[in-house]
Amino acid sequence: MVKMRLRRMGSKKNPFYRIVVADSRYPRDGRFIEEIGTYDPQQEPAAIKVDVERAQAWIKTGAQPTETVKALLKKANVI
Repeated sequence: MVKMRLRRMGSKKNPFYRIVVADSRYPRDGRFIEEIGTYDPQQEPAAIKVDVERAQAWIKTGAQPTETVKALLKKANVI
């Protein structure tokens, strides 16, 4: 199954996430199909950048967002 999920980047105790589309069998920080956005919880307020067209296209083709990504997409007015 194809999922939209977060990929952790950044240094120790300084997380930065990329929103990626990946096969559910791949590890969290492993292979992915496409990067569609970023999420930086360290900024105030948290910075969310999403490619709206690509996110909607992946959802239409059947990609399932995780709960966290679904909440971020709602904040970014994608869903």
